[in-house]
Amino acid sequence: MSLISAALGRISPSPTLAMTSRTLELKAQGIDVIGLAAGEPDFDTPDFVKDAAIAAIRAGKTKYTNVDGTAELKAAIVAKFKRDNGLDYTPGQISVNVGGKHTLFNALVATVEAGDEVIVPAPYWVSYPDIVQYCGGTPVFIAAGADQGYKLTPAQLDAAITSRTKWLILNSPSNPTGAAYSADELKALGEVLLRHPHVWVMADDMYEHITYGDFRFATIAQVVPALYERTLTVNGCSKAYAMTGWRIGFAGGPVPLIKAMAKLQSQSTSNPCSIAQAAAVAALNGPQDFLAERNAAFLTRRDLVVRMLNDVEGIHCPTPDGAFYVYPDVSGLIGKATPAGKTIASDDELIDYFLDEARVAAVAGNAFGLSPAFRVSYATSDAALTEACTRIQAACAALR
Repeated sequence: MSLISAALGRISPSPTLAMTSRTLELKAQGIDVIGLAAGEPDFDTPDFVKDAAIAAIRAGKTKYTNVDGTAELKAAIVAKFKRDNGLDYTPGQISVNVGGKHTLFNALVATVEAGDEVIVPAPYWVSYPDIVQYCGGTPVFIAAGADQGYKLTPAQLDAAITSRTKWLILNSPSNPTGAAYSADELKALGEVLLRHPHVWVMADDMYEHITYGDFRFATIAQVVPALYERTLTVNGCSKAYAMTGWRIGFAGGPVPLIKAMAKLQSQSTSNPCSIAQAAAVAALNGPQDFLAERNAAFLTRRDLVVRMLNDVEGIHCPTPDGAFYVYPDVSGLIGKATPAGKTIASDDELIDYFLDEARVAAVAGNAFGLSPAFRVSYATSDAALTEACTRIQAACAALR
């Protein structure tokens, strides 16, 4: 009899976290590696958020809370959804969890059974298919390449839906591509979903506040109100507020689903950290002007990385509308040989080459379900990005 469960055997460790661990190990050995693998803002948590956490500690807010969030935080989330998205929720429709990944995990584990299908556009965030498979469900991948802006089309969605489809996962702006759906694009997808009333929608809006230029964020329950009753709108504090380590994710959705998620959470983590919840209240209710300042810095970095990578023969790097990633196509580099005579046969081997020869860590497109490509996180300094792209340029120029 095996000690390890069949459910656990259906999943793999996160490849993004694995590359981050490799980077940290090399740095610990004194090797000069530039890490572009981690999806984490390099900005600090705002001081007013940290001050709220300190005040909560001093006020003794260090005890258990309601299993899926304090009344204060749920009220702040209700206000956020109304202010930012025009969505009306009650506190009973709000779930607070230990990070956005936990929100997704709770929702899928609470609803997906063996035989259920979950539509996952590719490229996708690495955890989506693994969580579905952990539940015994089947991820149904739809390739949405650079030629279509890394976005799912209504025709593709319609063709993928079957009687077994339980969810569509829709991430905008996207990790790993930064692609983002306009309101009109969401409406077109919504028209398809309205013809299939058994399909639920999981809107992963974690990068909502990180967008550029004329792009205006929208979420599907906002632009297609008829889908409100079967949409879980997921968000959190990690990216916009630079609170990755605080672990606060949240969602708004129908009461039966929210209650099911709370039931599951009551037997797993119980409540999110009480202090982190107090900090999240401050983040959501406090001044938001710093978001534009940080986005301006991200925009400069995005343009730098896109320009330098597009200067490399064999790399095509689309310009994303949001998040802090680029996802360049590297078809033109596959099949070339390294100075040591090794043929680059895949994006995994290209990433290993970058790490070994250029001392730059990124994540291969294979991890995100669409190859050959790689993901670069530009949530680091201009100087580090310039040096990293210069190293990549030199490494690619050495290929034959």
